[in-house]
Amino acid sequence: MFRPSLFIALIFALLLSACGGGSGNSTTNPVPPPPPARAYTNPAPEKLTISDVETILAQAIQEAEAQGTPATIAVVDRVGNVLAVFAMNGVSATEQVRPGPSGVPTDDEGLQGVDVPRSLAAISKAITGAYLSSGGNAFTSRTASMIIQPHFPPAPTTVGLESGPLFGVQFSQLPCSDLVTRYIVGPGGTIGPHRAPLGLSADPGGIPLYKNGVVVGAIGVSADDDYGFDPNVLDVDTDVEEHIALAGTIGYEAPITIRADRINVDGTQLRFSDATPASLQSNPANAPAFFTYNGPSGLLTPVTGYFGVGGATILEGQTYGLEASGIRQRTAAEYANPDIFVLTDGAGNNRYPPRAGTDGANVAQPLSALEVRTLLEEGFAVMTAARAQIRQPLDSRAQVSISVVDTNGQILGIIRSPDAPIFGTDVSLQKARTASFFSSPYAADQLGNATINPVLAGGAGVPDPDVRRYVTLVRNFLNDPSALTGTVAFADRSGGNLSRPYFPDGEVGTPNGPLSRPITRWSPFNDGLQLDLVAGNIFQHVGFVLGANPDTPQKCSFIPDIPGTTDKRLQNGIQIFPGSVPIYRGNVLVGGIGVSGDGIDQDDMISFLGVHNAGLKLGTINNAPNDIRADRIEIPVNGNLIRLRYVNCPFTPFIGSNENNVCQGK
Repeated sequence: MFRPSLFIALIFALLLSACGGGSGNSTTNPVPPPPPARAYTNPAPEKLTISDVETILAQAIQEAEAQGTPATIAVVDRVGNVLAVFAMNGVSATEQVRPGPSGVPTDDEGLQGVDVPRSLAAISKAITGAYLSSGGNAFTSRTASMIIQPHFPPAPTTVGLESGPLFGVQFSQLPCSDLVTRYIVGPGGTIGPHRAPLGLSADPGGIPLYKNGVVVGAIGVSADDDYGFDPNVLDVDTDVEEHIALAGTIGYEAPITIRADRINVDGTQLRFSDATPASLQSNPANAPAFFTYNGPSGLLTPVTGYFGVGGATILEGQTYGLEASGIRQRTAAEYANPDIFVLTDGAGNNRYPPRAGTDGANVAQPLSALEVRTLLEEGFAVMTAARAQIRQPLDSRAQVSISVVDTNGQILGIIRSPDAPIFGTDVSLQKARTASFFSSPYAADQLGNATINPVLAGGAGVPDPDVRRYVTLVRNFLNDPSALTGTVAFADRSGGNLSRPYFPDGEVGTPNGPLSRPITRWSPFNDGLQLDLVAGNIFQHVGFVLGANPDTPQKCSFIPDIPGTTDKRLQNGIQIFPGSVPIYRGNVLVGGIGVSGDGIDQDDMISFLGVHNAGLKLGTINNAPNDIRADRIEIPVNGNLIRLRYVNCPFTPFIGSNENNVCQGK
């Protein structure tokens, strides 16, 4: 069987030896009501200057030299522009993705055991720190490690607890995503959000950067030979990469009050960093100027597709919220609510204004532009009333991104709150597409006809058994030969249940869900269908960075195209943690809505009530009928019947209200 990791290893060995969104139908909307009062404050206009980046690099390089460990150091701004990549003398060109838990290599090890360019690891760590953070929460790649594993918190003594709340988020911001932008020379080159070359990272060494309490970017460091994660949060690691990154942040630290270790999820305190200023081997305040290191200690290094096109020169960051950042406040002509932010193309145009569905060939009455606008605005209203889980201070309002798609997976509209974490934009779209896809009549056919990336397989049309087998696995697990043909409505929480290495979630001594690897082979780098759908894109992209082949298409997966188009229904992959529901007109699927950026129960509630409230307002759309929701499915496990979940909404979720069980009976 084809082994992608061998392909990448061969590419790298050869190189070392050689060189040392469209438009839809418009709908006339009624005159909008007067703009409501602001519920949120826009982030202050801050950015990383060239001088800031030089200071951050100098402090990190000084610590690396004090630690006696050369490193590759990346700095990004809040929307993912890579501002600098510095490779110190003596640092190796690659590091290895942590091998699988079995210790026995197989043909389907995913990314495990693959050598990847160290620069890509550093960039992914930096983007993780920037994208997971906001003015209300500061998360690091160590925080990410804690919230993506099969038990939360991850530790030898917590086996039996459910998986981390963001289980699966590592495979977002993918290099193939049609939402994120690529490195462009000239106008539009700074428009975010940008892709992360290896997805989000769980390897410590990615820490956000702040100026005057405003997140402006992050630093990422790659210095050891293990691109991994922390399986035990009960001990304190001495991690050289984290020390180097922490040194770079001095003077640009996240406010103490919003760091991950001040935030609790389900009663568990999150982790920010195991390194502390007291454990540094250098004094960042005494770091020499950057020019004293640039040359004698290493060099700014171009990275194809990310940094240094036309010459490796430190760049200035973009100010989040301004047109050039790719994210800005709406205009009055776009939405009445001034708290709404949109993605922009840099020339003033909203990239994803509300539009009608594109699936008229398969749906008798596709979503209208008015329905899409109402879904977005009603979801936004639920968010505005909701109490945040991951933000400080307590009783802050939730802040998220909201996406709506049709049954083709085409983007019909995206909005976000002013200070929502950036990662949620791509993830909300993944969630919306996932709910629509798995609830559709097409899922089994699409997965059953997946092929291997033709660049890696040596030609088009080679069947991909790793993806195709999931149809049989799901049908056997559910004891339903018609599964994945539109007979069941799957929310992302439902599909997530089927994507865990334990079923029910976290309970040992039970089988894995049919969309997951067994726990004996599972890791954050090899989790099942989620990775199998996009592994070919990631391997091709790494080959592109190494100069071996063209870049991956900006359309994830190698399932069949939508008939009559070159588009796919899963163009930025799938997501397997909660926060989305399918949208119906009566009992007919017409799309999906996805929400991301706060706690998973909040995300569930905003998507579910957003559809419910839009349905009450318009009378034309609705949540899935009760009798087809996935929570009607019971699966026998060890003598017990286990029911799938659909959505799980928080109790008393609204600020200034004692209303509880807000999703019950809807």
